Amino acid sequence: MTIIIFLILINLILIYFLYRKEIKKFFIKKQIKEVNIEEVHEIFKTNETNKNFPSEDYITKLFIVPNHFNVVGMTSDFEAWILSMLSKISKNIFEFGTCSGKTTYLMALNSSNDTRINTLTLKLSEQVKKKSGESKTAYKNIFNESIYEKFMFTNTKEEEKINVHFVNSLEFDESNFKQKCDLIFIDGGHTYSIIKSDSDKAFKMVKKNGYIIWHDYVEGKRSSRDVFKYLNEINKNKKLFSIKGTSLVYFLNE
Repeated sequence: MTIIIFLILINLILIYFLYRKEIKKFFIKKQIKEVNIEEVHEIFKTNETNKNFPSEDYITKLFIVPNHFNVVGMTSDFEAWILSMLSKISKNIFEFGTCSGKTTYLMALNSSNDTRINTLTLKLSEQVKKKSGESKTAYKNIFNESIYEKFMFTNTKEEEKINVHFVNSLEFDESNFKQKCDLIFIDGGHTYSIIKSDSDKAFKMVKKNGYIIWHDYVEGKRSSRDVFKYLNEINKNKKLFSIKGTSLVYFLNE
């Protein structure tokens, strides 16, 4: 009998480790209202004669980075397309978390010639103090994704639009950007203190009818658990929406 109980326990533990993400989803629920992409902005509405076909506005400049290139910290192709589309209607863009510069490059490729993009990343030598209770995986990823000094947009004509700030976002002074940004993308450090600090600054920086977009709103994912926790918390006081089929959450400053 003891052996049978032991074997059952071993199997339950094995099942948990194999399917822990799926199991966690039963206990950790999304609290932010989910919407279809066409509800985000009128630019996402499809062809009027056939609602399942794209209009000309859907066409963007997009490139794919294969998995075997081992580029870290990227959005999905659908998410990248959404950000590219929103860049078309944005003149002043700010990004927390440059990483490889893929998203920055896409925003530059799809925005108008007079658009300005500011993006923020850590210096290679920068240290970030870990706080008790925050995600250890998210803390490690801060350094894994801050390994770049040159980016995908380096030495391209689109680089003229882009200003890279090598600074810890916790120490970044947002005063020069207050109520000036049409589009803010938050995908930097995923520890609770950083996501809160970046978001607090973004709410001051976004202009009327501007968008704040957060990446990695995923239930049960260890590296983004603090993002998930924080967004669920502020959803009680802020009108947030989760975009169906993505890990993106947005706020429209109406």
